[in-house]
Amino acid sequence: MLLMYGCARRAQSFRWPVAGALAVMLAAAMVLAHADDSDSWQRYVVAPASRHVTPVRVVSEQGDVVDADHLVRGGVTVLRRAGSEAGKRAPVSSVVLDFGKVVVGYPRLSFAGASDNHPGVRLAFSETLQHLSERSDYARSDYAHGPGTDQHAVSGQPSTWLDQGGCEHGRKVCADGLHGFRYLRISLDALPTDTPWATAYGEVRIESVSLDFTAYRGTPASYSGWFECSNPALNRYWYEASYTNELVTDTFRSADVDPREADSRGLDGKLVLHDGAKRDRDPYVGDIAVSGRTTYLTHPAGVAARNVLADLADHQRADGWIPPASIRHYTLPLFDYPLWWVDASWDYILYTGDLDYARNYYRQLVKALDQWYPSVTNSRGLLARGQGNSKDYGDYAFLPRPGEVTYYNALYVMALDHAGAWALALGHPQDAERWRKRAIDVRAAINRYLWDPIAKAYLDTSDGSVRHGQDGNALAVLAGVADASRARDALNYLADHTALPYGNAFMDNDSLVPEGSRRVYAFTSYFDIVARLRSGQVDSALDEITRLYGWMETHDPGVTQWEGIGSQGMPYEAAFTSMAHGWSTGVLPALTNELLGVTPRSPGFSRWSVRPHPGPVAWARGRVPTPHGPLDVRWRNDPGRPLFVLDIRAPMGTQGDVTLPMDHANVEVKLDGNLVWRGADTPQASREGDTIVLHDLTPGLHEITLGS
Repeated sequence: MLLMYGCARRAQSFRWPVAGALAVMLAAAMVLAHADDSDSWQRYVVAPASRHVTPVRVVSEQGDVVDADHLVRGGVTVLRRAGSEAGKRAPVSSVVLDFGKVVVGYPRLSFAGASDNHPGVRLAFSETLQHLSERSDYARSDYAHGPGTDQHAVSGQPSTWLDQGGCEHGRKVCADGLHGFRYLRISLDALPTDTPWATAYGEVRIESVSLDFTAYRGTPASYSGWFECSNPALNRYWYEASYTNELVTDTFRSADVDPREADSRGLDGKLVLHDGAKRDRDPYVGDIAVSGRTTYLTHPAGVAARNVLADLADHQRADGWIPPASIRHYTLPLFDYPLWWVDASWDYILYTGDLDYARNYYRQLVKALDQWYPSVTNSRGLLARGQGNSKDYGDYAFLPRPGEVTYYNALYVMALDHAGAWALALGHPQDAERWRKRAIDVRAAINRYLWDPIAKAYLDTSDGSVRHGQDGNALAVLAGVADASRARDALNYLADHTALPYGNAFMDNDSLVPEGSRRVYAFTSYFDIVARLRSGQVDSALDEITRLYGWMETHDPGVTQWEGIGSQGMPYEAAFTSMAHGWSTGVLPALTNELLGVTPRSPGFSRWSVRPHPGPVAWARGRVPTPHGPLDVRWRNDPGRPLFVLDIRAPMGTQGDVTLPMDHANVEVKLDGNLVWRGADTPQASREGDTIVLHDLTPGLHEITLGS
């Protein structure tokens, strides 16, 4: 039977390219038969209903507060605090509001009036209730030893205060402005140093509290790509990842970027992918290796990645090193991030087809790979931190890993492979061949010097410490360093030695950093999850997804995805931890690229691949945006029959391959009703391992069935 598509109603009038009259009739039947559930994915979208965001409940109040619930229901809330008597001051009056999930933007307070002594209000913000106190969990002014709150002196007359930062009286009564938070504490109070402009007592009448939302607001209408499957939890994680990424998709503004010398005239006013909504609010290229993919698969905002990638390339050092971010005037020394620039740039080219970018920044690619990285390569052919001028360089987690590190070298292999594809796309075969040969040599060196035959996993480093990292082992699988046997062994080792209730730890012991075996990074977990899916360990991948993303979903602040998780499943750097971090959204590309199975194979999806990894998932469907138009895929997995049915609708100007899972040899494959494989290869289909590959599918609508 034909497995019907679900596509947004707004797209149903689109004239899809089809192959023949039969396909036209099938497409029409598909739209008509499935109009009732075509928008069902939209129920998972979690962005605010408008840019004017209001609190959803009052968490608590203290002191003299009248009608606190009016801040949610409408009306006027009154905060009062008596002045000093006999040297004693009345307790601070305050109310704590909950905005329901992490939001980001400028707080807006409307006042019905106040006593005539300029009573002050102080605002404290936090992404979690645990870390909300009289001061914010994080404030940019913390770096200048600030009070951790935003201050305002309330006029006696009705007024509205939009907290965009700055000081009201010289250097008195100051505020940071933009915040990322879920919880807001409003207190009738003032700093002693703000006298006489603001006083710590009196009466304040608050008419409303809201937020001017500044980040990308993902509505059902803005989604150019979407995903849905038979597992509601996976659907929730996908759209929660999208929302997390939307929070970090924002305009680069001098007033609210990382205050540690991160402002950049080259980025000011441009849309970027920050690392976090709360902090650091600076675009890091390693983060974009994940958040970029999340962007390309959800919204037409790829320019946010391009702006950052181009800016970092424009600040390449003379020796070929590329900075990780604008922090410290583009000088923060990270060893691995120039490689992430290569990978993130190739992703951008693949998903968008922007060959102008590829041509404009090819020189920087060559310089990074042929100048700086050879300068930090040792006599065994491996990158070695400490070689050349890299002694004081860190990495994505500022880890003190000296010498030959599997993670750095596996990432190097991946970057060389991607650089080779970039070179071929631009007609530079000699560069591609040089990098291909180097990748072969580095693969061999990793396997010779960094494989641990006792643990059957790759060592973190060859410096004598016996530990095994999630990052190095996962990337060794994805970069083709590990053959099928070693990939299976390494992933099994990680599953047996790093599994926690809240994900997989990034190290198997604590010899590198304290609590390393209890720390989880969703960033590196993404590559672990993808490696499992591509290696056929689907159940293991879904288990890791459920533990990691299920934990974040069900623990405060909920919905958004954390920078890191520490011991006992708590934020790994306490209040400083970003609880909405773009590098943690890898569940979204993992589900679209690997579970649903859609990936670009050449720039702009001119060639694509559909290779589902269904495991126990009964069905999945989705849309992937391409420069040529949407690519729609839907499949149903019925192992009880057994039967696997896949429908694909590909845009004009593209072609691709479809790879189907094969559980046993006694199967037949039909393409659009015609038998193309039954135990023997044909021009249209061939067996490759435990899969059947259908080659060079043309634009239009196709139905593929695999069954006995």
